[in-house]
Amino acid sequence: MAKSDPGKPKGKMSAYAYFVKTCREEHNKKNPGVSVNFAEFSKKCSERWKVMSPKEKTKFEDLAKQDKARYDQEMMNYNPGKRGRKKKDPNAPRRPPSGFLLFCAERRPSIKAQHPSMGIGDVAKKLGEMWNNMSDSEKQPFLSQANKLKDKYQKDMNNYKAKGKAGSGSSAGKSKSKDDDDDDEEDEEEDEEEEDEDDDDD
Repeated sequence: MAKSDPGKPKGKMSAYAYFVKTCREEHNKKNPGVSVNFAEFSKKCSERWKVMSPKEKTKFEDLAKQDKARYDQEMMNYNPGKRGRKKKDPNAPRRPPSGFLLFCAERRPSIKAQHPSMGIGDVAKKLGEMWNNMSDSEKQPFLSQANKLKDKYQKDMNNYKAKGKAGSGSSAGKSKSKDDDDDDEEDEEEDEEEEDEDDDDD
């Protein structure tokens, strides 16, 4: 389960929610330390709310209006930014591409040249179809290269872990370079192509 954003404004409460809160506070004062049967308590609150006059409900509606104004104001100032993507360590070895991705890297330029209006998703789908129609012998050069890169990655990763994140302190404060942005764009294309390969394999 994804963690909630601690900076996100607290949700606004309805007039009825304020009424239930008041009922609970009254119950705690009259019966300190006594636990509440939630289902029974909710039913009683609902019955009381239904028979209350509009005048009696006014104070709760006013509280709800104030809370809504608070919520709207906080939401205007709330900027969640980019979340969910772990920041990359520039010193960490880059994950090696699969045989399919090596094939995509080689063939993608020609597909784009032939179909300049194609979007990333359509190009990925086309590459996935081409890959699935290839024989094992045709795929072998890409798979062999991928295995070599994987072995190199494992060695580099072992060295990286052994040394620790050297130099991260000096580079952490630097802004993200254009190369990193380009890497992110490539990752997005690769992710789509990997998903498309999985879809075709199903």
